[in-house]
Amino acid sequence: MTRRLARPVGITATGQHYPERVYTNDDLAQFMDTNDEWIRTRTGISQRRWVEPGQGASDLAAPALQMALDRRGMKADELDAIIIATVTPDTFFPSTACRVQEKLGATKAYGFDLSAACSGFLYALTTGAALVASGTHQKVAVVGVDIMSSIINKEDRTTAVLFGDGAGAVILEAVPEGGILDFEHFIDGSGGCHLFMPAGGSARPASAETVAAKEHFVVQHGQDVFKKAVREMAEISRLMLDRNQVSPDDLKLFVPHQANLRIMDAAAKRLELAEGRMMVNINEFANTTAATIPTALHQAQEQGRLGKGDTVVLSAFGAGFTWGAVLLKWSC
Repeated sequence: MTRRLARPVGITATGQHYPERVYTNDDLAQFMDTNDEWIRTRTGISQRRWVEPGQGASDLAAPALQMALDRRGMKADELDAIIIATVTPDTFFPSTACRVQEKLGATKAYGFDLSAACSGFLYALTTGAALVASGTHQKVAVVGVDIMSSIINKEDRTTAVLFGDGAGAVILEAVPEGGILDFEHFIDGSGGCHLFMPAGGSARPASAETVAAKEHFVVQHGQDVFKKAVREMAEISRLMLDRNQVSPDDLKLFVPHQANLRIMDAAAKRLELAEGRMMVNINEFANTTAATIPTALHQAQEQGRLGKGDTVVLSAFGAGFTWGAVLLKWSC
C-alpha cells in the first residue's frame, strides 16, 4: 500500500552550506596512517570539509536554509515550522532548531530536532510533508546538518576518513501535482551494536573515564553495516518503483545517502539503473550524514540534472539501524 499524502506536497527550493576548509586525503595522511589510494579505492572519497573549532551545526544549517529561502523568494518569518535532522546538535538543549530560528528571525515558526542518523533527512522530510499535507502548515523548512568532525576519532583511519561536515535545506509547500508520491521507513534496533557512539547520553554520561577511553567517538563495524546497507537501500528503493509501477528506465535520478561509493554502486546495480542516473557527491564532500541527500539534490538541480516533473528516488541507511526511501516528482 502506498503512503500517499492527503494533498500534493513538494520541494519548492533547496540550499546548502559547507565549511570553507578542505581536507584532502593527502592532508589526512599527514597525521594518520593512510594514503590517497587507500581511501579512494575503498570509499570513493577524495576530500571533505571540516569546521573550525567552535563552529556548531546551526552555523551551517542557518546559511543553508537562508539560501533556500532566498531561492524561493521567501522571508524567514513566513515559515510555519523548522525541522532539523542531526546527530550532532549544537547542544542537547536548546535544540538546533531553536538556534536556527533565532539566527534567521523566523519569528512565526516553531521547530524541533530529529535524530535518525544518516536516514534523518528522509524521516524529517516526510514528517514535514505530512504537516503541510494536513493543511495546518503552509511552509515548512527541513534541514539536514551534521558536524561529524566533532565525533570522529582522527587517529582511527577506518572511520575518520569517511566523514565530512555540511548542511542542506529544503522548503516544503503544497503543489498542484506531483511532489512526494510515496515513502517508507524502517528501523531495526538489533543493528545498534554495529554503528554507535558508546557514551555521552543518559546511559553513560560524560565523565573523565569515558573521555579518556575515547567513548565519545563513532564506532563502526564496517562489514556488518556494508552488507545491510546495500541490501536495504536497494530493496526499499525497488519497493518505491514496483508499488508505483515505475520502471527504472523512467527514473531520472537516484539519490542515495552518500556513505560509501561501493555501497552506492552496489545499490544502483541491484536497481538495474542506466549509467549516469545516480547522483554522487561523496568524492568531494564525504559522508555528511543527514546532509548528504539535501546537498546532493541541491547540486543536481544546479548541474541541470533535475527538472520540474522528473521522477526521483531518495534512499538512505544509517545507525539504528534506520533506513528509508522516498519517491517524488520534482517540483521546482
